[in-house]
Amino acid sequence: MKPALKFAALALALCLPFHAEAHRVWMLPSATVLSGNEAWVTVDGAVSNDLFYFEHVPLRLDGLAISAPDGSAVEAENRSTGKYRSTFDVPLRQQGTYKMTVLNEGLFARYKLNGEDKRWRGSAARLKDIPAEAQDLRLTQSQGRLETFVTVGAPTTKVLAPSGKGLELVPVTHPNDLVAGETASFKLLLDGAPAAGVEVEVVPGGNRYRDRLNDFTVTTDQDGAFSVTWPAPGMYWLSASVEDDKATVENARRRAGYTVTLEVLP
Repeated sequence: MKPALKFAALALALCLPFHAEAHRVWMLPSATVLSGNEAWVTVDGAVSNDLFYFEHVPLRLDGLAISAPDGSAVEAENRSTGKYRSTFDVPLRQQGTYKMTVLNEGLFARYKLNGEDKRWRGSAARLKDIPAEAQDLRLTQSQGRLETFVTVGAPTTKVLAPSGKGLELVPVTHPNDLVAGETASFKLLLDGAPAAGVEVEVVPGGNRYRDRLNDFTVTTDQDGAFSVTWPAPGMYWLSASVEDDKATVENARRRAGYTVTLEVLP
């Protein structure tokens, strides 16, 4: 797969709703709860069919941002992108909760030209590259957010505050305090307002070694709230998406997506 197509695949995976045959985009930290004065985590990232296995394309790290417990930015170290995965190290020099985020925004077009279906990806400034004679033009502006959380010592909440842009998760239960058999509560926001009636897909990792995916869906209420009762310990993948007419590009639809990797402890 060419690099441009890999990037487009990632952008689509970040924003498209989940289904059984879809590629899933994810980050996987080597640990989510640590102790000590200083620590490190290594984070893997990929787009794959089987959760947390490397077999399709690597996660692109262009939009990576890491927030320390006090809200300051942390620089990822030892970045590397290979054939099937990307990886980076994060020094954890503060006590508290860190957030790793990959943001992806793009503009997609579908149209017909001389009777053939065409696809295009670029920026609003490059819309002029689409031929004037294009027919049945459909524009989609994507906003994708991929996250995971790591805590050193006692959990903190500063990095959990939403930015007010796109689709975001606001944990009510701390994301590094999840226990099998217990119920965790969250809120989903769209541009800072409650995202009501949105389906959230929950998929446990390790599906390569199961006959069934064991996924399930929960739906946000009028306040954007939803809860998940964890059936077993392990890593979980949660994903949601919405589509509306709030694009900043004229005549485009907006598709906003959110995906997070969480660890549930025994």
